[in-house]
Amino acid sequence: MNAVLEELGKIGIVPVIKIDDVEKAVPLAKALIAGNIPCAEVTFRTKEGEEAIRRIAKEVPNILLGAGTVLTTDQVDRAIGAGAKFIVSPGFNPRVVAYCIEKGIPITPGCSNPSDIEQAIEAGLEVIKFFPAEQSGGLEYIKAIAAPYPHLKFMPTGGINAGNIARYIAYEKIHACGGSWMVNAEHINAGDFEKITALSKEAVLSLLGLGVVHVGINAGGEEAAIKAVKLFSALFGFTVKEGASSIFAGENIEIVKQSAPGTHGHIAVGTNSLYRAVVYLERNGIAFDHENAKKDPKGNVIAIYCKEEILGFAVHLVQRK
Repeated sequence: MNAVLEELGKIGIVPVIKIDDVEKAVPLAKALIAGNIPCAEVTFRTKEGEEAIRRIAKEVPNILLGAGTVLTTDQVDRAIGAGAKFIVSPGFNPRVVAYCIEKGIPITPGCSNPSDIEQAIEAGLEVIKFFPAEQSGGLEYIKAIAAPYPHLKFMPTGGINAGNIARYIAYEKIHACGGSWMVNAEHINAGDFEKITALSKEAVLSLLGLGVVHVGINAGGEEAAIKAVKLFSALFGFTVKEGASSIFAGENIEIVKQSAPGTHGHIAVGTNSLYRAVVYLERNGIAFDHENAKKDPKGNVIAIYCKEEILGFAVHLVQRK
């Protein structure tokens, strides 16, 4: 897959931006970076779009910048000339798609039915924009049409918000989600960039869905583990479930019989998208033990430990099922 599209997949959210005042472009991009969303799609829906891309590309070079609502090859040239790294179109325009492919420019055209999708596949594309997502049937429709196209990824846009992005991103065929709720025109035009940063942080956390799944306690031996679990069961009525190396008291307390990572035990943090959570946390300074990550039969990482303990507890991320 194209490196630019791979980066979009790692981020998982693509803010779709309509700029009315070009002076707002650079502070808006900086607000997104501060909110842990280092990408943006600036649309050509206004005459300010091209200049906004140019200014952002020059002054905020660490943001992955694309152009949206691109309808013609002339707009492709103008967008790329201004500094855009990828192109997004609302529909499948064969001429625009072919032009981008010829020029080696990543493009995700809008598709909403199998006929559009098969044109995209015939053109050699691996990621398409599914637009308008909610109005076209949402996640259930994507699941219904995705089966015949196992290697195709979707970027749903239209009706995506903080309340439903977690459902979308948990589906393995979703490459990223486009949305504008964190960059709505009211906040942009008012210059309320602190609010945009706050909404961006909220969007990332909604996507990742980070939360404690269970706490593991190292017992140092089977006898001590059994004693502890019986006590939890007697005190709180927790159901006991014994495994080969540990015993669960209820759903959220794991008593480890013998040695395990962590001086005292471990804390398992679940996420809707483990690989995106790792990218996000590494961007924020957290180091992971990739060498000993646990993988499923397909080679996907499903559990990975942080390198640093917290107060004697190892911390690992686990992929929610």
